[in-house]
Amino acid sequence: MTAFEMNFDGLIGPNHNYAGLAFGNLASSRNAQKTSSPKQAALQGLEKMRTLLNLGYKQGFMLPQMRPDTDALRALGFDGDDEAVLKQAIEQNPELLNMVYSASSMWAANAATVTPSNDSADGKVHLTPANLVTTSHRAIEHSQTYKCLATMFNDSSKFSVHKALPSMARFADEGAANHTRLAKDYGSEGLGLFVYGRNHETDVSKLNFPARQTQEASEAIARQHKHRNGRSLYLAQSAQAINAGAFHNDVVAVGNGPVLFYHQDAYEAESQARVFTQLSELIPFKAIEVPREKVSLEDAITSYLFNSQLLAGTDGSMENMRLVAPTECFDNPRVKQYLADLVEDDSQPIRHVEYVDVRQSMSNGGGPACLRLRVLLTEEEIAAVNPAFVLTNEKIDALKACVEKHYREELSPQDLLDPKFAEECRVALNALADTIGLPNYYG
Repeated sequence: MTAFEMNFDGLIGPNHNYAGLAFGNLASSRNAQKTSSPKQAALQGLEKMRTLLNLGYKQGFMLPQMRPDTDALRALGFDGDDEAVLKQAIEQNPELLNMVYSASSMWAANAATVTPSNDSADGKVHLTPANLVTTSHRAIEHSQTYKCLATMFNDSSKFSVHKALPSMARFADEGAANHTRLAKDYGSEGLGLFVYGRNHETDVSKLNFPARQTQEASEAIARQHKHRNGRSLYLAQSAQAINAGAFHNDVVAVGNGPVLFYHQDAYEAESQARVFTQLSELIPFKAIEVPREKVSLEDAITSYLFNSQLLAGTDGSMENMRLVAPTECFDNPRVKQYLADLVEDDSQPIRHVEYVDVRQSMSNGGGPACLRLRVLLTEEEIAAVNPAFVLTNEKIDALKACVEKHYREELSPQDLLDPKFAEECRVALNALADTIGLPNYYG
């Protein structure tokens, strides 16, 4: 079977702001309440998409979510039309504006978990939006995520888009940021490697920050996606990594094909030993461990080394892989040196490093891997994806022109208190939808 990994990046919206709402996300906390640049953020994201497209990879995107989310305010007891509920919130509970204006849906790695058709018993591609229940500003996302995914993957003969898991702490789910599909190659049957921060046995008193993904949620996703017996593995994230600021597994590890590239302190030792043995029995597994004496956990997290995209060659080769890393990795001398040495090491398959500037996203706590949802698709399935969400250079140019026309150069926290900004966001979002031929998308 011929299959390709297609990346769908989250297009950053006109509401891009630094609210610092994500407890445990150190970059988000450091930059809380600073002035952001929505225009710069969106343009950086589009150029990242263009870079991958021009390298020969298949690239799509996801529309921003409607912000402010006035439906969330109505659910909290505010009455009236959009303007009325916003004015009430501004007068009575202005801190809620940070939640309903949150820009966090841009990080498409948290949008959903995906299982390709050659790994599911019914031969369909399965997608489940993450409930993101750990944080209130993200917990409001999944209904709009479902709408977007159902619009993108609207052929029910090939795609099965599920509703999010129940919004319960026991089933806390953060999407593909804690899931990696591993296989010999894209055409082979693979397995799902699910990384969790806690289960019913976890002593949460040892955690300084929330463990956002539960083992129970991961097991539910595997059942929902009809994983075959023995093709789902569950690996425990280390408390050390969580306490250092690795709020998702993709802050300390990234995998693709048979390769898992990870930090020495990413996982609990006993769980790692057991799962790695299972992986080696199922696929030609290649573990690339980054030792702490070369790259400390602190350097890994501040540079977002592991929030890079690990890509096969454009022909699907797993022997000629590329790491798309944030420029913060280049700026950190220890990480830069490690990557320079890595590509010279012929015993492993990562042969190229591509640096991309996504500093606006990085300042809000997300790197290149956070910005994309990767979906393994056959040629027939790619043809069935809604073409509005499939990128070409011409479409990127059109989206770029829309951003330059409608997005602000600067946005301060105080700007959210202006009711007129809500209308500005709606105009910009509707213009984006018009640009890709979906004029009624936002209703």
